[in-house]
Amino acid sequence: MPFSFHFDPGSFQGFQGFQGYASNGGADDAPPPKRTRKPRKPIGNAFTRTLINLGVTLVFALVYFYAELPAINLHAEEFYVFAFLVCAVYCVCAVLTSGFQGDGVKGYVGFVKKQCTVPFLAFIALIAVIAVGSITSWVVLRAGAYSQLLTIESGDFTAEIEEISYDQIPMLDASSASRLGSRKLGELSDMVSQFEILPTYNQINYQGRPVRVTSLAYGDLIKWFTNRSQGLPAYIVIDMVTQEANVIRLEEGMKYTTAEHFGRNLYRHLRFHYPTMMFDEPVFEIDESGTPYWVCSRIVKTIGLFGGTDIQGAVLVNAITGESTYYEEVPSWVDRVYSSDIIMEQYDYYGMYHNGFLNSIFGQRDVTLTTDGWNYIAINDDVYMYTGVTSVTSDQSNIGFILSNQRTKETHFYSIAGATETSAMESAQSQVQQMRYNATFPLLLNIADQPTYFMALKGDDGLVKMYAMVNVEQYQIVETGQTVAACESNYRQALANAGLIGAGQTGVSGGDVRTQDGIIAEIRTSVIDGNTHFYVRLENGIGFLDFNAAQVPRAVLLDVGDHIWYDYALEGADFPENGIVAASGFRFAGEEASPAA
Repeated sequence: MPFSFHFDPGSFQGFQGFQGYASNGGADDAPPPKRTRKPRKPIGNAFTRTLINLGVTLVFALVYFYAELPAINLHAEEFYVFAFLVCAVYCVCAVLTSGFQGDGVKGYVGFVKKQCTVPFLAFIALIAVIAVGSITSWVVLRAGAYSQLLTIESGDFTAEIEEISYDQIPMLDASSASRLGSRKLGELSDMVSQFEILPTYNQINYQGRPVRVTSLAYGDLIKWFTNRSQGLPAYIVIDMVTQEANVIRLEEGMKYTTAEHFGRNLYRHLRFHYPTMMFDEPVFEIDESGTPYWVCSRIVKTIGLFGGTDIQGAVLVNAITGESTYYEEVPSWVDRVYSSDIIMEQYDYYGMYHNGFLNSIFGQRDVTLTTDGWNYIAINDDVYMYTGVTSVTSDQSNIGFILSNQRTKETHFYSIAGATETSAMESAQSQVQQMRYNATFPLLLNIADQPTYFMALKGDDGLVKMYAMVNVEQYQIVETGQTVAACESNYRQALANAGLIGAGQTGVSGGDVRTQDGIIAEIRTSVIDGNTHFYVRLENGIGFLDFNAAQVPRAVLLDVGDHIWYDYALEGADFPENGIVAASGFRFAGEEASPAA
């Protein structure tokens, strides 16, 4: 009998799934019911939950405020971040303490909305304030107000800027000051292992001298812990003319600095005493008696809520005691209230928008901007910031310069067409290209009524090797020298050769010009830039006088054994050991006439 097999899928229970549920209409084939989540129970009653929510939010707000130090001020952008985070923390706490009650997405949304009504409304209000504040601060709508942030007066350069004396020319930039400061600290065995130097070397006028000052800082957290009771024991002062660095030790250490921690940290100390004020970066200064202070300029917004950044007074914090006082008008010994960034930003607003916003885009009539760099110079016991001004359509030449008092913001514009600072630096470097020196950002000086760029030339080791002067209006006139006096002497002769000054104006200016006598012990000669220089050492002398034959033609008559009276200019110090000083003239002993040049 043949074997046969009949396959009936329905006879196998495992295949019933092919036919679908309830294939036979029975109740046993229905899918299992979905499991419903049990709502989480709220914590306590409504009053208890509110207290918990407020407590957690308050703790978060205090911790955040202590760590981030936002100004409680509607003009401060960080205030809104703080407020948004506080609202968010309260909402999260409200949802957690209320138990996530609700059914479905719509139900949960309604539940969250119910629990967070107050912070939600506060969030919306803050958004509205930001929107309105941004619109009222928008430069497109307020271009006229932005252009009036800085009051600018036109000035006469040669009439207002006097020829500066050598003991006022700041010849040391920040990087060179940093090098000298680190070297000086390294000489002090009791400090170098525990402290380091803050990198900010601020230029100020101290007792009539241009200097850079900075504070010490703790080497690390452990060294802070072991030294904090005495505070920072000293600060550093570097004379920008003589390049002499001094560590000024204090009878009582500085306990309120940017290098401190916790309550004595300067930023935290300021915020706790002035919770609503906004501050610029603090600047370390010393008063005329040498007491260290932090000058903390108060920032205000003058256009809408967020625009028109300006300065309104400053808080002076005694770095030793922490005593702080707010001044609408700061004392005259303070040198820096307005930062260079704020002054340049305000001038750029003026240059861009004084003829209207549309003109800054279309036509660009009289649209100007500041150049990329700036420098400082001391005038009448104040520190002035200087920068060039160029047309927005050209970056190859300047149309003038601004000088701005960093204490009062008094700003003068001098219309002087000429080379940009960068072009002048390149021109000076080309004079000594074989030595590959790098020029520092120049100062603007008045030399023989000629606007002149003055800069130091530094070697690869970061030390100053020479000095250069470049005529602003005719920047092909470039002269260098081993000393400032020699550089100026060469420069004045170049001006005379170009017909820009008379022959009687070729003598060096400023400084302490002295006349002395001596007997010549040695004479050497050298040709520099086509001019013969006679280097004369006197008996018992340790340096050389430099007579440039182009300026002092009679120098060819000098001989060993001659007794001469000579003129030379000091640069803020006595005759430099093993150095070279430019001499402007001489006469032989017994001659009645003035020294011949």
